[in-house]
Amino acid sequence: MAGCASSNKTAKQLPEAQVRPSQQSAPVNEELSLISIQSKYLLKDTTQTKVFLYVDAYKGKNPMAAEEFTKLYNLNYVIYSDYGTRERLGYGNVKLDSSNVSRVGDKIVIAYDIKSPNKDYGVLLSEISQAGTLKKVLNDLTIRFKKQDVNVTYGVYTAASQQPLQRHYVNINEPFTLKKAEGNGEKLHVYYYNHDFEAAGSPMNVAPKNVSRSLEVDSTFTINSNETLQFSKEGLYNIFSDTTQSEGLGLLVVNERFPKLTQPQLLLGPLLYMSTNNEINEIKKAEDYKKALDKYWLTLMNGNAPLAQQSIRSFYRRVEEANQLFTTYKEGWKTDKGMIYIVLGSPDKVQRSKDREVWTYDQRGNAQNVNFTFNRKNNQFVDDHYELVRYAEYQPIWYPVVEAWRNGSIR
Repeated sequence: MAGCASSNKTAKQLPEAQVRPSQQSAPVNEELSLISIQSKYLLKDTTQTKVFLYVDAYKGKNPMAAEEFTKLYNLNYVIYSDYGTRERLGYGNVKLDSSNVSRVGDKIVIAYDIKSPNKDYGVLLSEISQAGTLKKVLNDLTIRFKKQDVNVTYGVYTAASQQPLQRHYVNINEPFTLKKAEGNGEKLHVYYYNHDFEAAGSPMNVAPKNVSRSLEVDSTFTINSNETLQFSKEGLYNIFSDTTQSEGLGLLVVNERFPKLTQPQLLLGPLLYMSTNNEINEIKKAEDYKKALDKYWLTLMNGNAPLAQQSIRSFYRRVEEANQLFTTYKEGWKTDKGMIYIVLGSPDKVQRSKDREVWTYDQRGNAQNVNFTFNRKNNQFVDDHYELVRYAEYQPIWYPVVEAWRNGSIR
């Protein structure tokens, strides 16, 4: 999901949220469907920007082939000066063919170049339309055209793809390469943090946060871009091309099963969002985490084992999706967006401005048109981490949905 620095102007409403719906599956017939689009960019230099669109495209139940996608869809773009304005800084259409469209896993990836306007900032609106119909999906991406930090000039590439990863994580011992969109490689400086970041707090907790202490760097070393790398220790790696820079390229190295959670100790973490402190402490004290977790779910479901199994699958499917969608410098389930997504599911509408997102749920619990506002939080690792604006008034919305998880109504 794209979005970035606050604006007083009205946010442009998007016809499609960039959050993949939690329970949504591809259509059962041969209908064409674009379920979601995510995006990123790399600055080639001060005059050219390369844009990448990561598209979930289906034909019936099956992910669409790249060759078929190029025949069925068109791509146009407009660069606006800001959200909510009509001032255009550039526009064009992109011919889709095998040179710029490929399949990476289950996603279609489109790579195309735009001419950078002589501006510090702009909003790129990409429109993918189905040929011969009125069906289209939009994606908005904020671009800082003059910023030349490593996080917007380097991409992370794995052996499985010629396109950069959209995500902020790699698995432990997974081979990858750091490459520029344009130009020669260089020596890069790495700061390693062996730190376990906290999970998101309750959306009703309006108490001011304690000033967070500065993170202690556990080790530093240098690497070379354009060379195959592997990191053998889990944790957060922040990568700089110049040690005087304030923002790096944050890369979270996670276990080999991530974004799934499978180890009993890891399965406990997300239960914070639907459990009491006493329940969490009881599981922590148990000698056998797996038995304690099984007992927890069975107790909630009054001994109904099939219902418990179904609830476990539904809950941890949401956790996996949150990890895929929202991982920044910490695991996606720990972020504010991840917390809201796990409990409430995919929003019905997403609105963005320069560094704000508003998620709207048409109806949750006994409430209608519930809004959650996330503000972009500047940090040294990534530029797309958001924090929730908390309100005590969320209580009558939040607790009924949590109770629905606890009695097996959500599945």
